[in-house]
Amino acid sequence: MTAAGSKVEERPETSAETPMRRLPVDPFIAMLLCTVAVAVLLPARGTAAPVVSGAAVGAVGLLFFLYGARLSTREAVQGMRQWRLHGTVLAVTFGLFPLLGLACRLLVPDLLTPQLYQGLLFLTLLPSTVQSSIAFTSIARGNTAAAVCSATFSSLFGIVVTPLLAAALLSTQGGGISAGAVLGIVEQLLLPFLAGQLLRRWIAPWIARHRTVLGLVDRGSILLVVYSAFGAGVVAGVWGQLSLPRLAMLLLVEAGLLAAVLAATLVLSRRLGFSRADRIAIVFCGSKKSLASGVPMASVLFPGPAVGLMVLPLMLFHQIQLMVCAVLARRWAAEAESTRLVAGSPQPAAARRTPDAVDH
Repeated sequence: MTAAGSKVEERPETSAETPMRRLPVDPFIAMLLCTVAVAVLLPARGTAAPVVSGAAVGAVGLLFFLYGARLSTREAVQGMRQWRLHGTVLAVTFGLFPLLGLACRLLVPDLLTPQLYQGLLFLTLLPSTVQSSIAFTSIARGNTAAAVCSATFSSLFGIVVTPLLAAALLSTQGGGISAGAVLGIVEQLLLPFLAGQLLRRWIAPWIARHRTVLGLVDRGSILLVVYSAFGAGVVAGVWGQLSLPRLAMLLLVEAGLLAAVLAATLVLSRRLGFSRADRIAIVFCGSKKSLASGVPMASVLFPGPAVGLMVLPLMLFHQIQLMVCAVLARRWAAEAESTRLVAGSPQPAAARRTPDAVDH
């Protein structure tokens, strides 16, 4: 997520779209992969390791401080009126997803290693994205206002619910997640977030004027955490546990997981009688998981060497969800356009939108 509740920067598509935007691979994922490569070749060792680790902790706190500073509390409160839609998204995000994650336990050890399964289960506990959920809903002519609020609520709930679910369902190194790890979430994520909310009145105008710079801070913070996590895994020899066939199996399992959730949100939203625009918002907000929330949370919840394998499934799922949802959004946009032409209605103002390359 770029900012819990912040509106996505919407820009009409033009012929001047950059080549990177036309690539099927999210540019931010390419940057993450490059960061992983650097961590594998040049991990932080010796006296440099605690410096990098400390910088990563500080970056996580700054990240969530900015999230809190960007959230418009008034918009979030106003969005509560569509409680049925938001409740459906939250039920899928923090109910159906974890249940499917638990069901994947049956794939261990034939298809997934215990470590990869833990990472897969962790991603099912995370909140939804904000930016891409809104952008894809807009592209598909869905209820964009509802998507803004629903994705915001998911992010807010995730700060509290994800650590609690992780403590209940996950285990690391044979033991449950400690109370200290959950307390670390409060100290490193929740407190900075609340501080950002409290100071928002004074710093929101400055944030609005420096969106580009702060976007770089967002991405840079995540890249630093990934470098620290994967580098620690290299030093500890964790990556010797991963093989290419296992990685291929993980991709197939994640594709199946996403397909199951997409189908469930479509069927459930129809059965509950939601309009087409609301159904689109439910599908896109309910089917995604936030890389920007997951990486910092993993760095707090899990031991240093274990973080790399814990976030690997999330990084892969991130790319899969972007590619699949982009296809769905374009398809539904084309269907809406065909209906508009048949009906002879004017084109909506938000007819053509493009999501930012970085999915938060």
